Amino acid sequence: MSVRIRLTKVGKKHQVSFRIVAQDAKSKRDGKFLENLGFYNPHAKPELKIKDDRMNFWILRGAKPTEAVTKLLSELNDKRRTTNAKPEEKSSIRP
Repeated sequence: MSVRIRLTKVGKKHQVSFRIVAQDAKSKRDGKFLENLGFYNPHAKPELKIKDDRMNFWILRGAKPTEAVTKLLSELNDKRRTTNAKPEEKSSIRP
């Protein structure tokens, strides 16, 4: 059984949000899933929440994320890098 980490649609028309789930590759998009790993709401202020420990568990077990999930993960990692980056020190040399 090959496992994919993918997005499934939830919500109503024009207000769609997504769950990030671990799912058998042969299952339908909104079909039965193995585990809910987080969610993504693209409306207004994009919101992304992921259970990092469970995501790593599935990736270490051989689950492959889809292109959309890969993009979301890279955006999340970029955001974390910028928020955790230390501010540059101002030089003590005065003009």
